[in-house]
Formats: sequence, C-alpha cells, structure tokens
Amino acid sequence: MSLTLDTYRLLGRSGLRVSPLALGAATFGTDWGWGAGQDEARQLFDVYVERGGNFIDTANTYTNGTSERLLGEFARDKRESLVLATKYTTLRRPGDPNSGGSHRKSLFASVEASLRQLNTDYIDLLYLHVWDFTTPVEEILRGMDDLVRQGKVLYVAICNAPAWQVSRMQAVADLRGWSPLVALQIEYNLIERTGERDLIPMAQEMGLGVVPYSPLAGGILTGKYSRDDLTATNVASDDGTRRSFNLALGALTERNLAIADAVQEVATELGRTPAQVGLAWTLQNPSVTTPIIGARTLAQLEDNLGALQVDFTAAQLARLHEVSATGLGFPHDMLASDHIRKVATGDLKLEDRR
Repeated sequence: MSLTLDTYRLLGRSGLRVSPLALGAATFGTDWGWGAGQDEARQLFDVYVERGGNFIDTANTYTNGTSERLLGEFARDKRESLVLATKYTTLRRPGDPNSGGSHRKSLFASVEASLRQLNTDYIDLLYLHVWDFTTPVEEILRGMDDLVRQGKVLYVAICNAPAWQVSRMQAVADLRGWSPLVALQIEYNLIERTGERDLIPMAQEMGLGVVPYSPLAGGILTGKYSRDDLTATNVASDDGTRRSFNLALGALTERNLAIADAVQEVATELGRTPAQVGLAWTLQNPSVTTPIIGARTLAQLEDNLGALQVDFTAAQLARLHEVSATGLGFPHDMLASDHIRKVATGDLKLEDRR
C-alpha cells in the first residue's frame, strides 16, 4: 500500500482532498477524566500536520468544548490548508431540549458555537452527529444548505444514521438542488463489520466517502485485553477507563478476543504492531476514504501512522476476513446465492426453477 499522509484522496463526490488517515481530536482535553492535555495535544497536532496530514475531526461537545477550542488555537496559523470537520446534534446544555437534536434551531446555534470555539469563520465539513428519529429530513437538509449558502459551512455529511434515511436524504437533496452529503461516518473495524450490509454499499452508490471511527474497536484490536477481562468483577462500570467502557458495552467477548488474536498473529508475521494491522485493514475497503485515528499520546500517533506502510498478503487478508466475518442477512445472502443469480439472469433451465 505504502501511502503517506499527503497521498490525498477525494472525499465522496466532492473535489475536497483529504489525507488517508484523519486525526481525531476527541482526545484533545482532559475534561472527561482522560485524554491529552494542551501541550500533548499540541504535539499530536503538530506531528500530524508536519507529516502532511490535513483532515482533523472533532465535535461541538467533545471534552465539553475543549476539543474545538484547542483545535482552533492550534490551527490558527494554518487554517486555510486544513480541513476541519465538526458535528452537531448532541446536547450542549443539560435541561434545554432545544440545545440538542437535529432540528434547525439546534443546527444554527451549534454552528455558531463551533465557529466561536474553533476561532474561524467557516467549517469545512459539518456532520449531523446522531440521528434523532424526530426531525424531518427536509428541515435538516434545508438548514444545512442555508449554512452552505451563507458560507459558514462548505460541505455537509452525516454520522450514525440508518442507511435508508441517508439514501433518502441524498435523493431529496438532489431533487431540491440542495447541498448533497459528501461523507458518512460510521463505526467500522474488524470487530464491527455490519456496516457492510447496507451502510457502506449505500455510501458507495450515493457518492459518500466512508470515514470510519473506532478503527481499533476501542483498543480491543491492539491486544491490550485478555481472557481474564471476560470474567473481571473488580472493575467499576463508571471508573472512566476504556476497559470499563468496553465491559459496559459488552465489547469484550470471546469472539472479539479471537479476532484480536488473529490480528496479533498477522502483525507478528509482518513485523508490525496490532494497531497498524487493524488500521491498515480498514483501508483495504475501496469505499473507505479515511479512518479516524484517536491517539492520546505521541507514541500512539507514531504507531498509528505506520499503518500507511502495511502490505498484506492475500492469505493474511483471507484469514482476517474469515475470523471476523459477519453474516449479511436478508436479502443480501439470498441474492448472493448462485441459484438466485441464475434465476434472475435466466441462466437456469425451466426444470431447475423450484
């Protein structure tokens, strides 16, 4: 593969060029009891940008706004050469129902707050962060288009939403002449591959670049957990660690640890780290534009960037595919069968059509 951070790629059906690995800024700030302090976050930013990286991801409420504020400070002298992505939807003020959600009031207020925190007059890429099952798609799309026309947002995108709603939104945007969605952010990694059922094929068909988050499955693919963690009883569910978070989510399972074992085996064969193998695997999918790396330390960032130099053998990719395979379900499995394909294309003899 042998990529570099300045091997830029087009984001969806836009002309916007972004690095093959995005820097996640959710780790900027210690407000949530973890993450990187200001000096360490500055190091992460500087190393990423010095290597040619230009795509940085944050959200309006990450580390209570500290993420955006730090990013705005770091990006001040390089603003024009960077692609800053942020998000809206999550609740900004507890007790105020309109300070969250996908609706127009939340959208406009969130963008104004992000512009202040980022210390900029425009946002390169704005995501709807979480589908709220309430706001009409026309309201969302018209609000986004208004912000694009005002010059406060350049491109719009979406995260964490059903495939059928995203495709519907793209169709409505095309029919109305509104700004189209250019990116889809989803969780995608060797453990979480269900996006291959509908979300990723939909994105490819509708012109959205796929931007995976949590490409290392919350650290599980790095090999930091063992079978002992499956039966751990002495970890508080609210102690603020990634371990307790993964336990609460039910992410530490025998299946997932078996996948992590396979990643470790391939990493050993290649002389790479498990993190590099896990990240590099996501880049094998041609629909993936740029995974988001969530490094908290400079050592983690350096390790993650090494994923751009990983080259798999066909046998190694087949092994990773087999151990992590996820059934596509109906109708995908049915439509993939040889029998149905022959029926659909008229290749079966009449007596075989039963």
